[in-house]
Amino acid sequence: MSRQSGRIRVGLIGEGIGASRTPAMHEAEGKAQGLDYSYRLIDTAGMERPDLRALLADAEAKGFAGVNVTHPFKQQVLSHVTERAPETERVGASNTVLFTARGRTAHNTDYLGFLHAFRSELGEKPKSRVLLLGAGGAGRAVGLALAEAGVCHLLIRDSNAAAAERLAADIETQFPDAKAETIAETDLAGVRPDGIVNATPVGMVRHPGMPIARGLLEHRPWVADIVYFPLETELLKAAREVGCATMSGRGMAVMQAVKAFALFTGVEADPDRMAGTFDSFDVGGHAS
Repeated sequence: MSRQSGRIRVGLIGEGIGASRTPAMHEAEGKAQGLDYSYRLIDTAGMERPDLRALLADAEAKGFAGVNVTHPFKQQVLSHVTERAPETERVGASNTVLFTARGRTAHNTDYLGFLHAFRSELGEKPKSRVLLLGAGGAGRAVGLALAEAGVCHLLIRDSNAAAAERLAADIETQFPDAKAETIAETDLAGVRPDGIVNATPVGMVRHPGMPIARGLLEHRPWVADIVYFPLETELLKAAREVGCATMSGRGMAVMQAVKAFALFTGVEADPDRMAGTFDSFDVGGHAS
């Protein structure tokens, strides 16, 4: 790993990430581990034409050990690495890039983080038929994790029909016992899934609103949202109001951070301690 004078520097590249809890989780864990560890936000909001290649090169030149990558760069970043970990090949997207002597290595801790959270919080719920909203970098990780978790039939909705079709095909190739297909916006009203998962940016601070109509929640499916700032999105609030079981983005956010910390430092993180840091934030996303 790239280190300067024993200091470990890492960061997060993404758009509209000012409310992210990830830096606090990483830095608190680094301090607890006795490491000289810093985590910087590299926010592309306001940049006219963000240049991911240049941002990666700048971080590497400054001695960063690596970076996390979030919306909208999780697929694009694969064009700027030299090696890909197995789970990254499976998903076709990356949220963690290490800078090594051999070059840049892409990993995907979103996949493992969501899988762990889903099994822990909703694993016993019916999951024969699930509606997935989003087939981008995060959506791919979530869709494949849902198939691994035992979802039998996955309906995928994305405004990018080609991306949704690619994800459906990849799921059926990697999980032959699962069925995956795309669904048009106009057909959502007739869907009665066991669960709904939001893997789009809709609901984030910079992308307020709901990714589906409230009426789709009336038959009380369980609802999961990977957005975690704010922790209670409009979707989850509406779902709870009509009696749905819900899963926030907390579990995925914590576990992906736990796994990314280990990759950056070579030291295993304490999940409970990182979760405690996450929970120390108030509803607005600010440390309390």
